[in-house]
Amino acid sequence: MGFDIATGEGQSLGIPLSFGGPYLGFMAVKNELVRQMPGRIVGATLDSEGKRGFVLTLQTREQHIRRHKATSNICSNEALCALRAAVFVSLLGKNGLKELAQHNFQKSEFAKEQLSAISGVQVKRSSPTFNEFTVLLPANADQVVHKMVDKGFACGFPLGRFYKGMDNYLLVTVTEKRTKEEIRRLADSLEAVL
Repeated sequence: MGFDIATGEGQSLGIPLSFGGPYLGFMAVKNELVRQMPGRIVGATLDSEGKRGFVLTLQTREQHIRRHKATSNICSNEALCALRAAVFVSLLGKNGLKELAQHNFQKSEFAKEQLSAISGVQVKRSSPTFNEFTVLLPANADQVVHKMVDKGFACGFPLGRFYKGMDNYLLVTVTEKRTKEEIRRLADSLEAVL
């Protein structure tokens, strides 16, 4: 596509949710830039107590310690994640990834139709989407999510948890794993909760 650098998230390439990780990120560059890639990228962040911390985002902490001095391999699941993704993509075959993406997109569009048919629900359409989109609910999204769990649905992520003023916004993702019947039941249950 002509980009100098591309990055992405590979969790959806056959890697289970696993309660938050380990996951797979990827980075690609043009051939002429490969030698300029850093050995590791350190990012600044805040921990759950608000204290500043640093994380290695391109290589794990054990990779730059001599093997005989390393005390654990707790961070070395990246190779396993990469292997899982490679097996997954190879099993999809030459056209499988495109077909998989089409399923995701079509089911997401179907979910948008079903959810926007509910009175008071607005599917936000400010930009193109793939299989993830935002919905404005007529009620607090966090409360709606809890009620939907009682009905057997993990219906989305309430954006108000991280973004001020977005208490009624819900981030919804639809993948190839959901059937149209499941999407219809989700919409029916959401309508009943609202």
